[in-house]
Amino acid sequence: MTLYTSMPLEVVFEGFSEEMEPFQEVWAMGVKMLVTPVAPGMGKIVRLLECSLDDYLNPRLNPGTIISYDNV
Repeated sequence: MTLYTSMPLEVVFEGFSEEMEPFQEVWAMGVKMLVTPVAPGMGKIVRLLECSLDDYLNPRLNPGTIISYDNV
């Protein structure tokens, strides 16, 4: 891959080697999703894994939304 940019490489690759936040697969609101834990029993939605097509239109299930779930 070739990247043409006038930006310094330090800016382009900033955060590239940092470790990603831990993800957790959970069931909430009848949907299996990938979340980033923010507190015990709460997480920020990263993406939906198992759901119906209508769930993608539900604003309560948008990526970045904070949800609560059971730690099982």
